[in-house]
Amino acid sequence: MEKKTNIKELVKLKYREIALQNQNSSCCSSGSCCGSGEVYNIMNEDYTQLDGYNADADMGLGCGLPTQFAQIQKGNTVVDLGSGAGNDCFIARQEVGDLGQVIGIDFTPEMIAKARVNAQKRGITNIEFREGDIENMPVNDNSVDVVVSNCVLNLLPRKDKIFHEIFRVLKLGGHFCISDVVLNGELPKALSEAAEMYVGCIAGAITQEEYLSEITKAGFQQIKIVKKKDIVIPNEILANYGSNTSIKDIDLKQFEIVSITVTGKK
Repeated sequence: MEKKTNIKELVKLKYREIALQNQNSSCCSSGSCCGSGEVYNIMNEDYTQLDGYNADADMGLGCGLPTQFAQIQKGNTVVDLGSGAGNDCFIARQEVGDLGQVIGIDFTPEMIAKARVNAQKRGITNIEFREGDIENMPVNDNSVDVVVSNCVLNLLPRKDKIFHEIFRVLKLGGHFCISDVVLNGELPKALSEAAEMYVGCIAGAITQEEYLSEITKAGFQQIKIVKKKDIVIPNEILANYGSNTSIKDIDLKQFEIVSITVTGKK
C-alpha cells in the first residue's frame, strides 16, 4: 500500500510541476519546455481541428481522442477523469451543448486551478472542475451518462478500483470511452523503474489482456477497442533510461507499447 501511495504522490508532484510551468499555446505540444518530460508528449494526438478546442487547455499529455468515439449526445452529463487543464472537457462541452453538464476530476490542485481559469475566460458555466481522487470520485451513484479519460488511468496503481468507480457513477445504459496505454510483452527493468517513464504513462502500463480483464470484472458489457496505435519511443529518449547502459542493452523486441481507445457499457 505504501508503494502505491508513493506512486500517486509522485504523479501528483510531476503534474503539479507541469501545471505551474509558464506555457504558451504550443509549449508542451512542441516538446520544448515540459521540464525533463521527454516522454510526456510523444503520443499525444492533434486536437486542433475539433470543435471546442481550447489551446490554453492543451498540454499535450494525452494518447488518444476519447471524445471522438464517446458518442456524447446533447444534454448528457459527462465526467472526464484526470481532466488536467480541461482539454477534453471543453471538447465534451461542445458536444453536450448548453443543456448538458461536464465534470472534470483531477487530484492536482494546480491543474484544477488552471482549468477553472480557462473556463472563466470563456464564460462557460456548465463545466465544473472538482478536485478529487478518481479511485474515490466525488460524483453521485448512477448520475452520469458518459465517462471519458485520456491517458490517465495508466498512471494509477488501482485500475481495478477505478473501473468499479466508473461503473458506480454511470447510469444504467451509460458508457465510457477511455484512451490509455497498454503493453504487450515485458517492459525492461531500466524503464519500469524510471520515474519519468512512469509519469509519462509508460512504466505504469499493464498488459492489454489485464486491462480488458479489469473492465470485465467491474461489470461492463459490449467492451470494444475502437482504435489502436503503436507508440514508438525515440532512441534518444530510451537512451536516458539505460541505468548506465547503452540503448543497445535494451531489447526492444521484448515489449510493445500500444495506445488503445476502449469503450464499454453499463
